[in-house]
Amino acid sequence: MSSAHRNRTHRTHYRSTTVRGHEIAYREAGPADAPALLLLHGFPTSSHMFRDLIPLLSHRYRVIAPDHIGFGRSAAPVADEFTYTFAELAEVTAEFADAVGLDRFALYVQDYGAPIGLRLALAHPERITAIVTQNGNAYEEGLGAEAWAPVLAYIADPNEKTAAPIREIRSLEGITWQYTHGVPDPSLLNPDAWHHDAALMAREGQDAIQLALIGDYGANIGLYPAFQEYFRTSRVPLLAAWGAHDEIFVPHGALAFLRDLPEAEVHLLPTGHFALETHATQIAGLIDDFLARHQGPRVRSRS
Repeated sequence: MSSAHRNRTHRTHYRSTTVRGHEIAYREAGPADAPALLLLHGFPTSSHMFRDLIPLLSHRYRVIAPDHIGFGRSAAPVADEFTYTFAELAEVTAEFADAVGLDRFALYVQDYGAPIGLRLALAHPERITAIVTQNGNAYEEGLGAEAWAPVLAYIADPNEKTAAPIREIRSLEGITWQYTHGVPDPSLLNPDAWHHDAALMAREGQDAIQLALIGDYGANIGLYPAFQEYFRTSRVPLLAAWGAHDEIFVPHGALAFLRDLPEAEVHLLPTGHFALETHATQIAGLIDDFLARHQGPRVRSRS
């Protein structure tokens, strides 16, 4: 590839499609016939978290980042009209991939994106060429004890008392902590990121939506053995680019991938949960090198 082509970026398009009658907003950049990379965001954000990463990869890949239902600019039907479970979001994501013409693709997963993407991989292992996990967990040792205590309490006994700390997690203060905790120099962070997320989390209907998803998170933990078996049997190429100071999904979760995928590549970066806020350039470089070796030009997306 010439240096001129390598340095060329493709403008990001802001699009939407309909899945099961619900509008799914997504960002897309890169050549339509390039190897594909599907970016799946976590809580409490949206495809907005990939705003810096997408331009850095669009020279070589068809990069697509949807907003999950209930997040970002996608539809957010009330909890009585949509089943807010990770299984349902994974099925919607698989249908979304069909709708935008993705056949085989690599996955980038973070936070909530991990159980969504890994469910997709369990259901359609033939579609997944590689996995990039950025603080996207699949092991119990990756659950930070202090951060997860209120979540596990709510899962075990959902009531108004146990819901109160969960509501704090999605407050402006709670979201700010998720962005700033573990970042050595918080002045490098753009506060627009957490104010953007907090505004969307404050919309009408979000309380029931987010409590439903938190309440379902135990199903993800229950699937950890199945995810791990998938790693062992598929030998899927995996890159972990992990914020080493994250207390939500701690570094033990990154290192655990080596148990089932000894050839996985693990990089612990000196930052927090939202590593792209400080290390987008470094992570893009790791992804570019990794996918060039493991995905390759033979993998194409349907245009």
